[in-house]
Amino acid sequence: MKLSFNLPVNSVSFGQTSYLILRSIFDRVKAGKDYEVNLFLIGGGYDLSAQKEDKEFEQWLNHCILRGLSSHRRSDPIFKLWHLNGSLESFSEKQSLLSFYELDSPTPFELNVARNNKTFFSSKYTCDIFKTYGSDCQHLPLAFDSYNFKKTNKNYFTDGRIVFNLCGKFEKRKNHVKIIRSWIKKYGNDNKYGLQCTIYNPFLNAQQNNQLLTGVVLEGKPKPFNVNFLPNIPQNELYNDFLNSGDIVIGMSGGEGWGLPEFQSVAIGKHAVILNAHSYKEWATPENSVLVNPNGKEEAYDDMFFHKGQPFNQGNIFTWNEDEFINACEIAIERVKSNRENISGIALQEKFNKESFVDSIINTIQ
Repeated sequence: MKLSFNLPVNSVSFGQTSYLILRSIFDRVKAGKDYEVNLFLIGGGYDLSAQKEDKEFEQWLNHCILRGLSSHRRSDPIFKLWHLNGSLESFSEKQSLLSFYELDSPTPFELNVARNNKTFFSSKYTCDIFKTYGSDCQHLPLAFDSYNFKKTNKNYFTDGRIVFNLCGKFEKRKNHVKIIRSWIKKYGNDNKYGLQCTIYNPFLNAQQNNQLLTGVVLEGKPKPFNVNFLPNIPQNELYNDFLNSGDIVIGMSGGEGWGLPEFQSVAIGKHAVILNAHSYKEWATPENSVLVNPNGKEEAYDDMFFHKGQPFNQGNIFTWNEDEFINACEIAIERVKSNRENISGIALQEKFNKESFVDSIINTIQ
């Protein structure tokens, strides 16, 4: 069976999802599946620096790239994973597109991209929005990355503290400023609790990242001793350690295509405080997370990643009440005290398994 892909292979969310797809197909090929894979890379090359070194997989990847150049035809169906901006372009007359979308007001440009592809979104919320604008799209949920994320059973702290983790590159959409300030107001300098933040934004330099943390988040005030801003974590193995070192993951972003770090955390058994909105609702339930209902919306524009009046990424993100967030943190703390392992969360590994995810992708190509 011929399978053609147009994917980014790098260390950010799109690239991590692409790796999971390709690695799963590679495993099937090794097991005897007759797949002829043609691969066209987005971004000019691949970056496997976040993954464990595997020369055999990398050789196979290079072989797929060369085979695509020599044997792919435009009449062959292709599967693409990418932003809407950049997905009108195609190596095939029959392109299936999986994209992440975070806002609520698709523009004529975005709707045209969706119309010109067999378009899938990871979020039912996004599908419903596009359908109200007359766009025929389908839902394709993501999968747990069992290659890179698992429970370690390590003891990271010996003093019994309850540790909150905050993830995702720093930006307005993810509500990092509000989350950290609210948490500090309640738990700052209390040695029973800790807050670890991996919110380094790789699209900014170190000085810009530091200015955002010290000048914007902390407003020039001293950092509480129990708040830790971690540098960029480039390898998945180290990031898995980070996820395992926390007890409660915070997912209060105003708009997400899935929320991979939060999802992986809950799936390895971490408790969670999650906004009951957008793509979080795909996997966060009252059983595996403490849910906070949104209280409205606000414009997403930050003059950094979202610019008002542009052809793409227009619209709003969800807002929430600070007191309700803190109340949810208190409930999550009690859940940790009852059982540090989130049994309901672990069930996500099977519900969203990579085999079913890849089967769905292969079915779109056939």
